[in-house]
Amino acid sequence: MTGAGRRRLTGLLVGASLLASPITVLPGGLDASASPAASVATLSNLKTLTRWAYPQEPAAVRRYPSARSRVVGHLRFLTSQGQPQVYLALRSYTVGAKVWVEVPLPGRPNGLTGWVAADALGEMHVTHEYLRVDRDTMRATLYRDRHAIWSAPVGVGRPSLPTPAGHFYVMEKLAVVDGPVYGPYAIGTSAYAPTLSEWPGGGVVGIHGTDEPQLIPGRPSHGCIRLRNADVVSLWHLIQVGTPIEIV
Repeated sequence: MTGAGRRRLTGLLVGASLLASPITVLPGGLDASASPAASVATLSNLKTLTRWAYPQEPAAVRRYPSARSRVVGHLRFLTSQGQPQVYLALRSYTVGAKVWVEVPLPGRPNGLTGWVAADALGEMHVTHEYLRVDRDTMRATLYRDRHAIWSAPVGVGRPSLPTPAGHFYVMEKLAVVDGPVYGPYAIGTSAYAPTLSEWPGGGVVGIHGTDEPQLIPGRPSHGCIRLRNADVVSLWHLIQVGTPIEIV
């Protein structure tokens, strides 16, 4: 890592250490207290402060923060829609001069995370928002610093083709040019539906408009999250790439 890169991460870790209680033991038995030089910090709480970055290289993502750990994926430069790929920065693990960052890996199965060398990621960006989608009430709400700034009814997946629950994030914002089915705008997320395949690239849970607004709120989709067109226009202009999404 360059001197500038180390200084940038060091500054982030000082602030990040205030976000949560120290984590001393990582999965796989990696113990941050085993060495005086080792430390763990939370970089994102996924509610009021989330950090994200663009990849700098197609680096290997490892199961644990160790060059000897199993490879579980690789960083990608582009999404399935050809947009710049982004990765959330969840935690960091520092031992000596080496810094690792835990990132989520979009794809099936949902919820997979891994560790990359910090210098494989670019400058850290920050968002203070998160989007909550409630499948029971069929309503989505965008929060900024814990205050609701937007809310609207949604259509979610039917029982046989459910919208998955979990923690995800906004990967891309798209203007729709393929007709009225998806409305004027779409938001690509890191979530993958168990059976959804109609989103270009296959399986990605999108948030988009519709040509059937009478079905909202409801359960009309194959896994995507539908909004009335006026609502998706408002959300598209408010939400940022890298914003966490919680689907409950």
